[in-house]
Amino acid sequence: MGKIALSQNTSLDGVMQLDRFKHTGWLFDDFDRGPEGGRFDYEEEFGLEQAQNAEALLLGRVTFADMQGFWPMAEGRLAGRLNELPKYVVSSTLRNPPWNATVLGDDWPEEVARLRKELDGELLVYGSRRLSRALIGMGLVDEVRLLVYPVVLGAGARLFGETQDKIALRLVEARPLRGGVVSMTYALATADG
Repeated sequence: MGKIALSQNTSLDGVMQLDRFKHTGWLFDDFDRGPEGGRFDYEEEFGLEQAQNAEALLLGRVTFADMQGFWPMAEGRLAGRLNELPKYVVSSTLRNPPWNATVLGDDWPEEVARLRKELDGELLVYGSRRLSRALIGMGLVDEVRLLVYPVVLGAGARLFGETQDKIALRLVEARPLRGGVVSMTYALATADG
């Protein structure tokens, strides 16, 4: 049985939105204020290892479109890995997507539960706020991986909004990275398995 891991870049105040709002592009600011010194390197310090451990990506339509517009033209080991991974996209409007992708339509919750049981590795979810919230609500998420950046944005979409009930988490790992970025991994107590 595989596991579903959410991977989110957030500001200190929990904003995960990267574009289409007043702080578009905040993630690409020069974060070089941490005790470790130097600029944070997503690929080398976090992203490549995480992508190498993934068996497939699970994405919402908007995140898929954003990623598909960038990664196929990018170079490097992370780009190579993301380009070769199978992608499952939750969408009611997308048809015949490129980039090694399969659309999961209206029955997507059952399909995701099936994939989680059938895959041996990680089904990795980048961004995809609405999908991530739905997966948490269904108890299908095994881990939440947050990269918290040293900035308060004050506005923008957040991963966690109002919930039906409290969500119990257990800290698995926390480690400071360069640029004042902190990696935190939590297991969800509600995950099956």
